[in-house]
Amino acid sequence: MGAGAIRRWLVLGTAVLTTAGLLTLTVPTDARAASSCAGRKVRSLPFSTGTVHVHRSGGYVCAVTLPRSPGPRRTMSVSVQARGNRPVVDKGKYRYRAGPVTVHAGQRCVRVKGSVGRGSVSSGWILC
Repeated sequence: MGAGAIRRWLVLGTAVLTTAGLLTLTVPTDARAASSCAGRKVRSLPFSTGTVHVHRSGGYVCAVTLPRSPGPRRTMSVSVQARGNRPVVDKGKYRYRAGPVTVHAGQRCVRVKGSVGRGSVSSGWILC
């Protein structure tokens, strides 16, 4: 390969990496947060101040709470409980999301809860 061909490959590689970086920066917060859970999205639980997204992969259930409008730090939580087990909880002051939290549910029902500020949601027993 000549010097011109190598230069063209380097320019092309740089362009591809730059484009990939820009796409990563422009992906909406929902998509980035949703991608933090493995598997397919099986439920969205909207409430007044946010949404809880529930994903399932094999016997695992994962959930993440997203605020309606990201911004200042505020109290958020997400909880997933497989029937017969204790809930797995992530609670704190966050800007963008609480979670992800994952539990092994197998074929058991799960209960998902989430909150942002004063708003909250509870699913009851689902995915039975």
